[in-house]
Amino acid sequence: MTVEQLLKIAVEKGASDLHLVADMPPILRIDGELTEIPDMKPIDPDALKTMVFDILDERRLKTFEGNRELDISYEIKGLSRFRVNLHWEKDRVSLAARVISTITPSLEQLQMPPVVFELLRLKQGLILVTGPTGCGKSTTLAAMIDLINSERRCNIITLEDPIEFIYTPKKSIIRQRQLGSDMLSFQEALKHVLRQDPNVILVGEMRDLDTIATTITMAETGHLVLATLHTYNAAQTVDRIIDVFPPNQQSQIRLQLSLFLKGIISQQLLPRLRTKKGVMGNPKVEPLSYGRVATREVLINTPAIANLIRENKIPQIKSVIQTSAEYGMHTMDQDIKRLYKEGFISRETALSYMSEPETLE
Repeated sequence: MTVEQLLKIAVEKGASDLHLVADMPPILRIDGELTEIPDMKPIDPDALKTMVFDILDERRLKTFEGNRELDISYEIKGLSRFRVNLHWEKDRVSLAARVISTITPSLEQLQMPPVVFELLRLKQGLILVTGPTGCGKSTTLAAMIDLINSERRCNIITLEDPIEFIYTPKKSIIRQRQLGSDMLSFQEALKHVLRQDPNVILVGEMRDLDTIATTITMAETGHLVLATLHTYNAAQTVDRIIDVFPPNQQSQIRLQLSLFLKGIISQQLLPRLRTKKGVMGNPKVEPLSYGRVATREVLINTPAIANLIRENKIPQIKSVIQTSAEYGMHTMDQDIKRLYKEGFISRETALSYMSEPETLE
């Protein structure tokens, strides 16, 4: 079979990912669980290499062979888009592909808290979406961009690796730039983005010190900046950003964050109970998936939070979030408890994902 045929099977079976590993049959991730495609035999290493090389043009093939890693976007017209990672393991080619919906979900479908809508209506500042790989950060960012695109006239510039969701301009201008083909690095693209007259900037991932520093500067200069980090919760996110910088710069970064950080949405996906509930108690709004449900921690940069960041009292952030529901804040544990009480997840799931399971009633 070809890679494209296997990707079509992944879409048909509602998988989120396809894995191709030498000497193993093709494997899908469905509702978070790895599952072999029925009646598929293990793929010979040479056959897999041929399959993968067939989807690459000459330029990408040369890059893959030289760098031993490659991230690309791949599209099957009329069906779906895919984020594909190619790599080598034991000197053999391997592939991991994420299925990207052709339809951008709404924030309502993602069960996003109302306070996030308010954040996205701000004209400037930094909003971070964080969480582990596969938790839906890209989908959340796409829904955020779609809300801005639907509500106001902006010049939106996205810096992505690779481009996943394709946005259709509604009220806004949208320029989507892909690493490798449209830009050489996030850092270089950010240096020049101010000359492109942006209102909103999306940074696919804050990967290093230079990218993080420039992203924060963008938020300082009157732009709304959306970005992601691979961190589990809000306090860890603030810590990670500050710790990237040398000690002599950390006090300045804390000050900048306290002033221009607007909010952090940390999320992960949990197994959903097999009941067809609506979204946020509304049976008329269909959820994005019946297989998994998102749980989130939300931080809003109130004066109390800003003061903790400035004074480097990061461990106290969690306590402030726990007691600031009036601002729309809640911890991951608090949201997991809500999902359990509302019947979206089982007690066993709640206990296994909570950092303090003994607090579950």
